[in-house]
Amino acid sequence: MARMKFYCDEKRCIECEGCTVACEEANQLPVGISRRKVVTVNEGMEGKEFSVSVACMHCTDAPCEQVCPVECFYIRADGIVLHDKETCIGCGYCLYACPFGAPQFPKDGAFGTRGVMDKCTMCAGGPEPTFSDKERELYGANRIAEGRVPMCAAICSTNALVVGDAEEVADIYRKRVFSVGKGVIGVPYGWSTAYKG
Repeated sequence: MARMKFYCDEKRCIECEGCTVACEEANQLPVGISRRKVVTVNEGMEGKEFSVSVACMHCTDAPCEQVCPVECFYIRADGIVLHDKETCIGCGYCLYACPFGAPQFPKDGAFGTRGVMDKCTMCAGGPEPTFSDKERELYGANRIAEGRVPMCAAICSTNALVVGDAEEVADIYRKRVFSVGKGVIGVPYGWSTAYKG
């Protein structure tokens, strides 16, 4: 079975925040919750600055699932990591285990007052019946069940954000890398080579 993965091409990301806004709108997220964020690395350093769109990466070994004391996380057969909001106790272990900072809490306060954790679902809904009102209310859009890609990838104007089967995403990455240079690593094709009749 295919394993779904995200990939953000930092060479194509223009930091427009379209993915962030589209995710918030499609999933009707409350104020303060942002399942996807754009991070700029080396900001202000000429030639070294780049941006990348980050959310839950739906890890194969999912650290959030491994540390959850109530086992509210589960990994679907297609590799999408989801959670059950009705089981979550808001302990925050997943937040500390996740290297991407994906789990978020709607409230900020002392232990036990943060509320139930929220995270990217790759627009695949949750454990509730597919397309039910409860699923939509708790987890947002279920675009995967509709046969569509997550809203963040659908809206990306530069195709920096790619999602799909891990093998297909890896092929896209490989093609993009190989199309950049020829011969010496890091030396671009140049106009005459790339566009010669």
